[in-house]
Amino acid sequence: MTTLADAVAFAEAHESPFPRDLRAHLESGHFDPPPHNAVIGPVFPRGAPNGLVLRRGERIASWGDTRQADMTFSVAKSYLSLLAGIAWADGLLTDLDEPVRAKIRDGGFESDQNIPITWRHLLTNTSEWEGELFGKSDVIDRGRDLAREGAGPKGIARPLQAPGTHWEYNDVRVNRLSLCLLRLFRRPLPEVFAERIMDPIGGSRHWTWYAYDNAVVEVDGRRLPSVPGGTHWGGGMRIHAEDQALVGELVRRRGEWNGRQLVPAEWLDWSLAPCPLNPSYGFLWWLNGAGRWPDAPRSSVFAQGAGGNTTWIWAEAEVTAVLRWLHPDALSRFCGMVAAALKD
Repeated sequence: MTTLADAVAFAEAHESPFPRDLRAHLESGHFDPPPHNAVIGPVFPRGAPNGLVLRRGERIASWGDTRQADMTFSVAKSYLSLLAGIAWADGLLTDLDEPVRAKIRDGGFESDQNIPITWRHLLTNTSEWEGELFGKSDVIDRGRDLAREGAGPKGIARPLQAPGTHWEYNDVRVNRLSLCLLRLFRRPLPEVFAERIMDPIGGSRHWTWYAYDNAVVEVDGRRLPSVPGGTHWGGGMRIHAEDQALVGELVRRRGEWNGRQLVPAEWLDWSLAPCPLNPSYGFLWWLNGAGRWPDAPRSSVFAQGAGGNTTWIWAEAEVTAVLRWLHPDALSRFCGMVAAALKD
């Protein structure tokens, strides 16, 4: 018989291989060889593993210091997805299949390759956007294979496909989406995230979403920071597990919190449906319908970042969990152990 205590012990015994000195790790070439590995945003040493499991919003298990604010890498991509939903609710984003250039006229969508790109393409990592942003070229992540992250070749100048016909996990393109959302809101995205999500759900102010040092653009005569969807080159979201669990709970509740619809339920339905080119991916959320994590329930949804940073949402069992610095190879087993414990 598996218990929650067994799952916690398993998590504690399977720490991420990422070293505590994250800056040295990024500069070592884990993601990219020189000179593409240049760090251009703040990076902080990570703390010890920690995490928690909620059921129906109540904590049923935890370990470590869950108020330890750490870099959370690509979990921030899923936060960009929520902000896109708010832009849609506000009428700033009206048609997912409209070319981005219809609303964003900053020169980034004027080439023959980029003209057809839609919001849906950006949200599903199928845009094939070509260009350079804040000193980083999209070529850096071309040919990226997450199964070989840190060990396989990438940065391959492969021929680009038509937008919407090729799926690729490319941080430069996600950062391009973030800049587009900044231009829609005409406000820094961390301000919108605090006002429309974190404050209403009772989150703390112990988080910071850092831009790159050079990621400042002019909007309405003001110079505003454009935040990235990860910590690939530094910057990104630094946050603790308890705040992340609240965000996960908001998604589990289909965007509703204390009678307020903070994110449209329809948007979350779209976000958590598989995109045509990758059954394990929605609008910047990872999905388990195809069994990418074989031990986890198939209905599981994940916001996932490098180094073993995960928010797991298992809505049918009313479970939300946050894992910080868990070995990525252990995630599937951990979810299966929690599922077994709650079934027994």
